[in-house]
Amino acid sequence: MNKFWVYILLVSGLILLNGCSKKTIPFSSDSRMEGFNPSYPQYQYLTAKAKVVIEEESGKITRGTLNLRSKKDSVLWFSISPGLGMEAVRGLITQEKIQIKDRIGHEDVNLTFEEFKNFYGLDLSLDLFQNILWANPPFPFDYSDRLLKVKTNYELTQVRNQVRYFSEIGTQNAKVTELVSNSLDDRGSLLASFAGFQDVEGQPFPAETLYKFAYALGKERQNTIVHLDWTGITMQSESLNFPFRF
Repeated sequence: MNKFWVYILLVSGLILLNGCSKKTIPFSSDSRMEGFNPSYPQYQYLTAKAKVVIEEESGKITRGTLNLRSKKDSVLWFSISPGLGMEAVRGLITQEKIQIKDRIGHEDVNLTFEEFKNFYGLDLSLDLFQNILWANPPFPFDYSDRLLKVKTNYELTQVRNQVRYFSEIGTQNAKVTELVSNSLDDRGSLLASFAGFQDVEGQPFPAETLYKFAYALGKERQNTIVHLDWTGITMQSESLNFPFRF
């Protein structure tokens, strides 16, 4: 695993963005989720911006900016810039492929998900990226999963593709408030904590998120912390462009 992984994971949380001053409206609801019915975002097209701070185990701190575009369940596009108008990374994720143009490290990627799994040993999908990004349970619930109601939260444990996912879902906003993921062979782990939610046209979307990644880099284990502060999420009714080329 190499530094490209930091970029890939940032798409499900690894998304850098500066923006204008934050003008988010906190999400509030008069009702609670009585049965287990998580809130999945409803949109056709979406654009988003966020600020991010990345802390590496070496002590290095990186601040950057991101632009995100999405066609729901079809395309996730992102552009990352560390500042001064320079684009560092551009990516395109579809139902079939992961494509990354790394202008700094020159570690470009152009693989189908099956090729990606064979090469990196991880079974990923566009749906999984979307869910971790927008504070949804990683996978739709089925009766092989373990689900408990504990006070004001649901606790959901899922095992998929040799990875265990534990999600806490709040009943007030029907969104994941904390996610812990560990590979069964202990090669990597992810913690995602969603500190708050904002109202976007009556729907809850993350306002602030903390991601902690642990992964193998050769024989060494690396840890990375990503603090993500969304500054703007906008639904779009008209189609968007997703420019990408190597």
